[in-house]
Amino acid sequence: MELRVRLKEVLKERGMTQKELAALTSLRENTISEVANNTRKTIDRTVIAIIADALNIKDLNELLHIQE
Repeated sequence: MELRVRLKEVLKERGMTQKELAALTSLRENTISEVANNTRKTIDRTVIAIIADALNIKDLNELLHIQE
């Protein structure tokens, strides 16, 4: 079982780039890229909260997916 972040898909749906999200959240572009590409081994809850807030996500199921 693996937790996947659907950030690439959400950004595409909203017509937003990773660079724009980084500027909006003040998170490093590298952090956004690692989260979007699911290459980060750990993700701080604060990072998820900042991204969700910036994208106005109220249901984390929109952003997170458990893949079996």
